[in-house]
Amino acid sequence: MFHALISTLLNLTLTMMRIITVNTNGIRAAARKGFFDWLKTENADVVCIQETKAQEWQLEDPIFKPESYYCYYHDAEKKGYSGVALYCKKEPDEVIFGMGDERFDREGRYIEATFGKLSIASLYMPSGSAKEVRQAFKYECMDFFMEKMLEMKASGRDYIICGDWNIAHTKADIKNWRGNQKNSGFLPEERAWFDTLFGEVGFIDAFRELEQEEHQYTWWSNRGKAYENNTGWRIDYQVLSPSMKNKVIATRIYKNERFSDHAPLIIDYDYDLGP
Repeated sequence: MFHALISTLLNLTLTMMRIITVNTNGIRAAARKGFFDWLKTENADVVCIQETKAQEWQLEDPIFKPESYYCYYHDAEKKGYSGVALYCKKEPDEVIFGMGDERFDREGRYIEATFGKLSIASLYMPSGSAKEVRQAFKYECMDFFMEKMLEMKASGRDYIICGDWNIAHTKADIKNWRGNQKNSGFLPEERAWFDTLFGEVGFIDAFRELEQEEHQYTWWSNRGKAYENNTGWRIDYQVLSPSMKNKVIATRIYKNERFSDHAPLIIDYDYDLGP
C-alpha cells in the first residue's frame, strides 16, 4: 500500500519522456527480426534510428511508418548505406535534415526534431575502422560537430543527441580496452574529444547520470563469440546539453532480443514534451 502510494505520488510529480536510440544495421533486416513488434511494447515518445541502409522509397511497407508516430528519414545518397531516422509521437515544430555540411549530409548522418525549447537528434558518427582515409573523415566530422555542439550550448535550448557515436569513452565502456587502444573507436584522440565534450564543454553522458553495473555495452562484433562472452563496446549514447542535468529517471539497454549488432538504449526523462 505504501509503495503504491509513493508510485502514485511520483507519477503526479514527474512527467516522463521516453527516448530510444538504436543502430539497426539495416532497418529492413531489423524488421524481419521483430524490431517493430518490440517497439510497440515500449511506448517511446521519440525513437532515434541509425544505419537504416535504405532509401525511403524502399520502405513502402506500412511497418516502416508505425502507427501513432510521425516518421522522418534522412537517407544517404549511396544506396544501402548509412541513413538515420526519427519516429515522434508528437508532431515536431520543425525537422532539420542534415548537420549543415555536405561532406557528411550526403551520407545521411544527422536528423533533428524540435519541440518547443527541446531538440532531439539522431546522429550516426562515421566509423574509421575500414581504412585510414575514413578515420581522417571521422576526425573531420568530429571537429565540425564539436563546433555545432558549442553552438547548441550557446543557443540556450535543451538538446538530446542520440546515436551511434562510434567511440567508447573510457575503459569502463569497452571489455577489452588493453587490446583496442590502437583501434578506431578507442583511439586516444577520440577519447580526448569526448573528454572535452563532457568536461570542458559540459555536455552530459545520460547513461552515466545514474549508477550502472559493470560491463554494460551496446555493440558487439560479429566475429567469434563476442556477444556470448559480452566482449562489447558502449558506443551508443544519449548526450544531453548542460541544461538537461538531473533529468534522467531511468536507463536500460535491451538485450532480450537481438535486432542488430547493436542493442537499443532506452532512457526515461523527467521532461514534459507537451500535448
